[in-house]
Amino acid sequence: MDIGFVGLGRMGYNMTLRLLKGGHRVVAWDRAAATVQEAASHGAVPAADLAALVAALPSPRCVWIMIPAGKPVDDTIDTLLPLLSKGDLIIDGGNSNFHDDKRRAARLAESGIHYADVGTSGGIWGLQNGYCMMIGGPDEGVARLKPALDTLAPPDGWLHTGPVGSGHFSKMIHNGIEYGMMQAYAEGFEILKASEYDFDLAKLSHLWNQGSVVRSWLLELAELAFEKDPNLEKIRGYVDDSGEGRWTVLEAIDKNVPAEILTLSLMRRFRSRQEDTFTDRVLAALRAEFGGHAVKAKS
Repeated sequence: MDIGFVGLGRMGYNMTLRLLKGGHRVVAWDRAAATVQEAASHGAVPAADLAALVAALPSPRCVWIMIPAGKPVDDTIDTLLPLLSKGDLIIDGGNSNFHDDKRRAARLAESGIHYADVGTSGGIWGLQNGYCMMIGGPDEGVARLKPALDTLAPPDGWLHTGPVGSGHFSKMIHNGIEYGMMQAYAEGFEILKASEYDFDLAKLSHLWNQGSVVRSWLLELAELAFEKDPNLEKIRGYVDDSGEGRWTVLEAIDKNVPAEILTLSLMRRFRSRQEDTFTDRVLAALRAEFGGHAVKAKS
């Protein structure tokens, strides 16, 4: 199929390459002109701007946006809206909030333009392994996207989850679960590291993936990380979050769902960004006051 691709970051670029390898015609645009030319060297049709991208697509058009959530997506839609026609389709494959999806779809519907939201999982490995995709949107729009989705995903790797917003909602929960799984692995490996035994964590990770209850792709990635740096001495324990874990916790609060593990995993990420916090100093001071426990002086 013919598809326009807006945003050639780490995932967007690899998705473009996978589509090109699948025989699709991709018209590509990114703010970084060099990246557009690099995509063109692999067969993409380069676009100088969004107007050129739209002009290079046959009607009805499909324009896939793969950029950071929030204002960048709204600004892109603002630019695209007067360029598009009734029956065209905009797809947001980034990590947008499902509330934004519903708002955008309602606005675009006034001009007869369809909207679909795609929760995309697979990271930098998607080019090789394919992307797991959760699609929210109208039946007509999803059916039109099927050739591209079949190329981007592995077998059984995409699902029409329901109306607009359901794709990003399910991806939001997916990421919240991911936080909890990662935290459990991290804490387990720290206990192993602190034990009296000299475990080879890469080999143990590999072993656990051979039929054990805790086998997973995350464990495969842990094995790779420990092979590169057994003690993880080359990285700092600073853990960012993309926002979807926060949205998951807020949704749990709104729906009165007790999501203790997911919430604590998010809080732990916040904790990783602090050094010598006032909270910890208060704890140390209180232990010293009531129990005479030793404190460490600041250097």
